[in-house]
Amino acid sequence: MSGTVANQEKCGWIKYSETKLVTLEKKIFQVLQTAYKGWHVLIDHKSNVKARIWTIAMNVESKNTPLVLLHGFGAGVAFWCLNLDSLAANRPVYAIDILGFGRSSRPDFSNDGQEAEQEFVESIEKWRKELNLDEFILLGHSMGGYLATSYTISYPKQVKHLILADPWGFVERPSDFNPPLWLKTLGIVLYPFTVFNPLATVRAAGPFGPWIIKKMRSDISNKYAGRLENHEIITDYIYQCNSQKPTGETAFHKMIRGFGWAKNPMLNRIHKLDNGVPITLMNGSNTWMDKSVGKKLQEMRQNSYVRLEIISEAGHHVHADNPESFNEIVVDVCNLTEKELRQVNKVISESESLQDEEEIVTEKQIVSS
Repeated sequence: MSGTVANQEKCGWIKYSETKLVTLEKKIFQVLQTAYKGWHVLIDHKSNVKARIWTIAMNVESKNTPLVLLHGFGAGVAFWCLNLDSLAANRPVYAIDILGFGRSSRPDFSNDGQEAEQEFVESIEKWRKELNLDEFILLGHSMGGYLATSYTISYPKQVKHLILADPWGFVERPSDFNPPLWLKTLGIVLYPFTVFNPLATVRAAGPFGPWIIKKMRSDISNKYAGRLENHEIITDYIYQCNSQKPTGETAFHKMIRGFGWAKNPMLNRIHKLDNGVPITLMNGSNTWMDKSVGKKLQEMRQNSYVRLEIISEAGHHVHADNPESFNEIVVDVCNLTEKELRQVNKVISESESLQDEEEIVTEKQIVSS
């Protein structure tokens, strides 16, 4: 153990420790009833740059279509601890720490936001190839939903169903956006978050960093209360995930503007997504995210399967706020057969053809009159 880490441990604070992070993850996963395995998948991030993606897998023996999980910003695989048992009951489930986050490698990304986004996408594709996965169901929460959609635009043949859990980054910043006074005041306090990486202040706080996380993110740890023996372990996990070199965080920062609006909103390019890819979007009933995204997706993808679900008694972290409802919906979506989806698309297509015929008849009536 280095002298620095030893001194940090004496004062009860460890800025970052791989051993500590591993231990925290294992303690959180003690809640699981299903056996799992974890390992690092080696990929080529860039030319002459190797990277490792931390991977959790369950029920890999199943022949059903695998489900792949992408976490949100600043999170990691342990955030799925209340979901993995149910989701892996009848199919393989893979959860990864997105490159630059959690226990995955921290390589440098491009300084250009769009290029950095594509590097995230390519890291997922290289990971897929290493595991020899063909088709899979892709589920992303928040930032993970944004990256899952971007990946599906680039590699539609690999994604059998795209599931978005309260996704971030889909809408433009409103041109008339005028934040209330309390938010303007908060903006002054959080100015460093818009200039530097979002969690830079936490890392700069030294021994006070864990305390700040506990105060700022007690809302997240409270979601696991009554389910984990010590739910405050979640904030320790968050700190250890984000106290190391923040390359993924830096890349994400290049992709945002202001208070977290996407520079390249997903709805502006959703037309590039293959119409044959079905989408299910879930929002928490109390989320602070824009719940109009689902309706807009349905309007923009009228020739496609788009299913909307509102999870009651849930906010942005739908998978932790109401895991029972979340798990039930995801399992139901995963069990949809291709035949059922084709039937739905057929009905949509026939309905639109009928609408087109009605419009033609109306036009003829107008002309004849």
